[in-house]
Amino acid sequence: MSKHIIVIDDCRVTLAMASDFLAEAGFRVSTAESCVYSNHLIYGHRPPDLILLDVMMPLMSGDKKARLLKGRDKSRDIPVLLISSKNEHELSDLAERAGADGYLTKPFNAERLLGTVRRHLAA
Repeated sequence: MSKHIIVIDDCRVTLAMASDFLAEAGFRVSTAESCVYSNHLIYGHRPPDLILLDVMMPLMSGDKKARLLKGRDKSRDIPVLLISSKNEHELSDLAERAGADGYLTKPFNAERLLGTVRRHLAA
């Protein structure tokens, strides 16, 4: 069975790009435009294999959602990658403080996205 990736981002262009790149590489992809409205995807009957979370979103930031995910037994072991257009140093610090497993800077291409995702799935 293919690995299931959830992409959460309020930008539909980013959602479409990430979803297309991941689906073309054989991953099963679910998307949400808000951290607040993503729990049904995360806590469904089969947890995802990895979550990509945009940092800057309305209602709840991705780093706050990452902290919540890492604080719950049901989601603690799911790799979480923060994605943002912040500079790499700032994003790296934010990911570490949030307890995320890694990060990916925007804009990204298919090669960088897939390389980062595969590296964290293999860990």
